Amino acid sequence: MPSIICSKLNTILSDILNKLFKLLVISGLVLYVVYIIFFNNPCSYSSILTNKAGHNNKGPILHKSSSSTTPTNVSHVVFGIAGSTSTWPNRKCYIESWWRPNITRGYVFFETFPNNNDFHPWPHSSPPFRISEDTSKYKAYDKHLFTQAIRMARLILETFNVEKQGVRWYVLADDDTVFFIDNLVDVLGRYDHDKYFYIGMSSECHASNFYHSFEMGFGGAGYALSYPLAKALVNNLDVCIKRYPTLSSICSSTISPSLIAPPRPSTPNISLHDPKRILYRLMEAAKVDESRLLQQTICYHKPKNWTFSISWGYSVQIYEAVVLPSTLQKPLQTFTPWSKSAMPFFMFNTRIPSNNPCETPHVFFFDSLERKRGGDYLITSYSRGRARALPAACSSSGNHSADSISKIIVLSPSTKYHHIGNRRECCNVLHATRRNATELKLRDCFENEILP
Repeated sequence: MPSIICSKLNTILSDILNKLFKLLVISGLVLYVVYIIFFNNPCSYSSILTNKAGHNNKGPILHKSSSSTTPTNVSHVVFGIAGSTSTWPNRKCYIESWWRPNITRGYVFFETFPNNNDFHPWPHSSPPFRISEDTSKYKAYDKHLFTQAIRMARLILETFNVEKQGVRWYVLADDDTVFFIDNLVDVLGRYDHDKYFYIGMSSECHASNFYHSFEMGFGGAGYALSYPLAKALVNNLDVCIKRYPTLSSICSSTISPSLIAPPRPSTPNISLHDPKRILYRLMEAAKVDESRLLQQTICYHKPKNWTFSISWGYSVQIYEAVVLPSTLQKPLQTFTPWSKSAMPFFMFNTRIPSNNPCETPHVFFFDSLERKRGGDYLITSYSRGRARALPAACSSSGNHSADSISKIIVLSPSTKYHHIGNRRECCNVLHATRRNATELKLRDCFENEILP
């Protein structure tokens, strides 16, 4: 009896499986036909999928949009600058150092109307100002410890509403940020502005990334949004503020792909946040050649076993030993954390300073710049910052002291420095110790040149 029941059950199960198989085959054929008819038509793709195609597992697609054949220039970029009437008198020098009247586009947004003499008359050298909209209607949703958080979050909306014509990129930043305009335009021009792009860098402070987001472009040094992303964000901003009352940065991540950080080796210096005392000297060099600013060049003088590390427009270091590029590309930590309680402190990959004379450089800071020799070269000079206060020389291997050197002169090509696809530059030591000065000439590395 049990065998008969089992036999009938097997028969029934076999019939069910056969029918299910036929159903799956028919369904598959139907779906295939639908795919052939509809999904091979380029007009049938979802607009969201098309816009997000600028980011995939292999990184961003950098080709230009077919709808915009002209290269990106400064007129395509609009700046939204978060300001405050209380800090502006001390910070306007930052903005005026890079702002180009009648060329750059954008606004400074204040929380209240400026009424004192520090603001009247409003200087032509500063961007026009606007007053941020009243955010009291968000009071029930405002869970931020920082009282200006909602106003800052709405900066993109207010900038977008006043500047739309011909805009490809919106750049948002604080009022104590310095931009290098030509470098910024160069980097933004590598991306397709018709797609959804969110470009910036995470914070230098590990704690800020941990508590807020590793996928957030921190506003201090600025971040950029392509026009389509800015438009989508503006249309959904109020919903985001109400839905995410403690973390408004989520708004952009719900609409766009992940934050894109331009690759460091092929990216010029774009901005600096709160540069303070170095501002004047740095901008003096930037006005002549932004493309080379702070770019590192390494060369060696083997007769004395010296290594030179040049940060163009800022400093030159002499090491009394042959130091490998892999070590020099990791900069010395010459700063302290802004918050002693924020541990671990930094996201930077830095070297801890040493008292070993073979590892501690002589440091020379940017002093002046001039054009000479038919205009083919820029000549920058760097003067010793202070005595190294260490033994006279790195005595091992017969190395020589650099204590007598008081000045470094660097000759660099007057042509723009191209970062993409090129090796880091090399240099020749023309004169090691002439009148207590050393002269270096930057050049392209030779094809088979391996340093040191």
